[in-house]
Amino acid sequence: MGKTYSFEINRTSSATPSSLFALESDGSRWSEWAKPIVFHSRWAREPDADGVGAVRAVGLWPVYLHEETLEYEQDRKHVYGFAGIAPLKDYRAEVSFTPNATGGTDLRWTGRFTESLPGTGAAACATLRSIVSLLATRLVKHAERG
Repeated sequence: MGKTYSFEINRTSSATPSSLFALESDGSRWSEWAKPIVFHSRWAREPDADGVGAVRAVGLWPVYLHEETLEYEQDRKHVYGFAGIAPLKDYRAEVSFTPNATGGTDLRWTGRFTESLPGTGAAACATLRSIVSLLATRLVKHAERG
């Protein structure tokens, strides 16, 4: 079994938890805010009332990543992992939205995975950390523009 890697990205936003959560948890809206990483986004499987089991497809045609919602707490937490063919083994990400004293939000985006091929984990983690860092920055900027 390969090594497990993890990362954590933190941002502070003047936007409310509900506005950030609405953008991040809605698979059809990623292309509004996540460019240049995500040019197309859609629901591969629509969310139920509780959000769990929804699958978003994000990427650039013909290559899409499918991410399935594993946990969903309205305006507070969204947990997802890869569905179907995955570039990383056992990937699990959690995005939490915590109200702060200034009326804004503390955003925490974490991820962990097991390396698929020995010796590839550190590079994969560094790449993923960079991508998620950019995504978190884009999410905050878009939400603050309202």
